[in-house]
Amino acid sequence: MAQTSATAARSQGWGLQAVRSRVGSDTRDIAIRSQYKVVRSATSALAASISAEDQMVQSCPEASPMKWHQAHTTWFFETFVLRPFLTDYKPFREEFRWLFNSYYNSLGEEIPEKSLRSVFSRPSLDEVLAFRAHVDHAMDRFLSGGVEEEAARRTVLGLQHEQQHQELALSDIKHAFFSNPLHPSYISGELSDDKEPPASKLGWHSFNAGLIEIGYSLQAADPLDFCFDNETPRHKVYLEPFQIANREVTCREYLAFMSDDGYTRPEFWLSEGWDNVKWAAWQAPLYWRRDADDKTGWRVFTLRGWHGLSVLLDTPLCHISFFEADAFARWRGYRLPTEAEWECVASQRPPGGNLLDAGRLHPTTARGGDVEQLFGDCWEWTASAYTGYPGYKPLPGALGEYNGKFMSGQMILRGGSCVTPASHIRATYRNFFPPATRWQFAGIRLAN
Repeated sequence: MAQTSATAARSQGWGLQAVRSRVGSDTRDIAIRSQYKVVRSATSALAASISAEDQMVQSCPEASPMKWHQAHTTWFFETFVLRPFLTDYKPFREEFRWLFNSYYNSLGEEIPEKSLRSVFSRPSLDEVLAFRAHVDHAMDRFLSGGVEEEAARRTVLGLQHEQQHQELALSDIKHAFFSNPLHPSYISGELSDDKEPPASKLGWHSFNAGLIEIGYSLQAADPLDFCFDNETPRHKVYLEPFQIANREVTCREYLAFMSDDGYTRPEFWLSEGWDNVKWAAWQAPLYWRRDADDKTGWRVFTLRGWHGLSVLLDTPLCHISFFEADAFARWRGYRLPTEAEWECVASQRPPGGNLLDAGRLHPTTARGGDVEQLFGDCWEWTASAYTGYPGYKPLPGALGEYNGKFMSGQMILRGGSCVTPASHIRATYRNFFPPATRWQFAGIRLAN
């Protein structure tokens, strides 16, 4: 499975930049049709090694079953591309129009409660796969003819949407397997060993005060030029002088916070965070468990099964909430970066790193570069609340519900993780989750 999923992920590089300089509608449609096959195949590869029973599991409210991810991403193309643009398209099953809707209330269909997705024993996995094949066949036929610009844009959006769900599916199956008393592994193999060198020393890079621009500058006339609507418009932000850490916080550094009674000292915690600590009885990051056989006293669950913390001490910490990230930063005497500070740094560096394409599926140790781990390894919590940029306008119609309606009570994360497809991430990408979220691959970068 490791080789299959990694190979599928590596093949997802968009390959669209090369055609932009000579884009005609035929060349554009060929590029989109090719990438459609690649992305859809990658999703299938990620699900290939787990059983039909595995694909029904929903182990926490934030998660969804793997079967549902496969169906919902298919629903997106049927709903937003095939139904409105392919005149002779015949839906696979009319019930799927509302059954696999997620949160698009303006479509006017009843949306099943998210927490009930795990009870969808019907349709069967075989029928969901038949649904995917039905839509794939129709999309291939559709993309083989002349495609109008709006349909092309929606198809590219659907592919980026599916890549989001590839990441979510891996996060969800990790939580599902962790919740299973047998603790099965998603893939086999060790993550590291004691011969792996220690992480680079924590250092600081300074940036001067000044006016910068953040956000994506979308080329309106080019359907292949993509960003999500919440990345726009590009706008000016004034930054005071700041410093940012050269790498992400490691498990070893967070263990020191825990050893200093970090979870029992309210002076480090925001009020709501302290309430969560007490209510949820947090004592360590998600997926850490006591283990007397490891010299650290802890073990960590990964997509490759259990590993002693002692072999992961210098890897980036992950699966913590915004509240834990903020408390650690306060304990160290620092803070979290704002998203504008983060983008100022990241926009000067290429978006490469330990992403899904590497096939590791877990954060890896920093090696001593300039400013490392900005892309991949862990999403990095920022100090910025999720709101619209000045002048932000959501997409028209139901697609406007994709991002805009969630701009309340959420915090911004930047940079992608070890389960983010490499062709899906960029310096302007804004991820967002409620501050108590822990099941995502989220970690810490300090600022000063």
